[in-house]
Amino acid sequence: MTTLRKCRKLFEDATKVIPGGVNSPVRAFKAVGSNPIFIDKAKGAYLYDADGNKYIDYCLSWGPMILGHARSEVLAQVKKVMAKGTSFGVPTELETHLARMIVQAIGSVEKVRLVSSGTEAVMTAIRLARGCTGRDKIIKFIGCYHGHVDHMLVQAGSGAMTLGSPSSPGVPKDFTKHTILLPYNNTEMLEKALNKYRGQIAAVIVEPIAGNMGVVPPRKGFLKTIRKLCTKNSSILIFDEVITGFRIKYGSVQDIFGVKADLTCLGKIIGGGFPIGACGGKAKLMDKLAPTGQVYQAGTLSGNPVCVAAGIATLKLLKPKTIYSGLERATEKLCIGIQEALAGRGIEHTINRIGSMFTVFFNPGPVTDYVSAVKSDTKMYAKFHAAMLRDGVYLPPSQFEACFVSAEHKQKDIDRTIVAARKGKL
Repeated sequence: MTTLRKCRKLFEDATKVIPGGVNSPVRAFKAVGSNPIFIDKAKGAYLYDADGNKYIDYCLSWGPMILGHARSEVLAQVKKVMAKGTSFGVPTELETHLARMIVQAIGSVEKVRLVSSGTEAVMTAIRLARGCTGRDKIIKFIGCYHGHVDHMLVQAGSGAMTLGSPSSPGVPKDFTKHTILLPYNNTEMLEKALNKYRGQIAAVIVEPIAGNMGVVPPRKGFLKTIRKLCTKNSSILIFDEVITGFRIKYGSVQDIFGVKADLTCLGKIIGGGFPIGACGGKAKLMDKLAPTGQVYQAGTLSGNPVCVAAGIATLKLLKPKTIYSGLERATEKLCIGIQEALAGRGIEHTINRIGSMFTVFFNPGPVTDYVSAVKSDTKMYAKFHAAMLRDGVYLPPSQFEACFVSAEHKQKDIDRTIVAARKGKL
């Protein structure tokens, strides 16, 4: 890496016209104690910043660039559609095509409503669940992030099972008083909550593989128990697969765990890096949405032809099973190498990995929930992040985020990353 002179100047300029200099808080690098780099371009597995530095990218725009950046086949379809127009506000055949691909890929989904972000997908699913059940209360799990919807921006109180209180100014208490927070991977507390609020729970929403406290896989039986309890209590089970959908396998992780959600939220990959989201489920639920039903949801740019074209091209390329087996092998090699590098330096850590997602926690582990995740040494992560960045490796600028591997990461990239983990100055 050379210098970050231009990046520093760009950040200084940005702070004058953008709050904090960034358009999403995690980009600010505050969690790692430095200033953000500004990206000029990306290709394959690499980012190139404004100063000309090249990085192996394991953030991948927070997950969606599973095929790597600027994939030629995806760009070709985007250019083809853009030549016809970028937004119409009326239906296109492309929307039906993408929706059909999603329905064919996920067994629990019969109909899909396209939206413009993962947050919108979650908002739609929760409103739909409330509208279908006539109930208000929602259960979510501490450490799972479901976008910046008001009733999802909640923090835990002093008890293990608590009604939510706002975790951001500007969120009225009335918006979060119906959100119940429970520990991730804890079915006992879930059963107690459902018994306590019997007949009041509209939905249980969960990341089937947590990705927003770092990668935390579900314990054996956790998801199946949620499914069983939701069915018993006539509550809607919502899987937030904004990260995991089409990332671990083609379709949903529901097939892996043998659990069918009532509603599934998607994002990221189904737009090939363009802003998009989706909420899908059985027709009897989805038809409750306007215009066929009374539950209102709308979006002027939902199903935008450019985003949809990118998504169709991406999913076509992902369909061969060899893509996912290759991603998993590469991620396993990378994680084993990093583990050996850090262990050789006597640095306490644990690595959680599933498919092509992983997190290096500076914590002896195991990391199974939010409480164990936050025991991690965030100062050590900041040092590790800085050292890897100096050696041309870009990791998410927070201990509590997922890393991702793309189809464009080659063995040379993995080897170089492992060397950086072994030799980087901490």
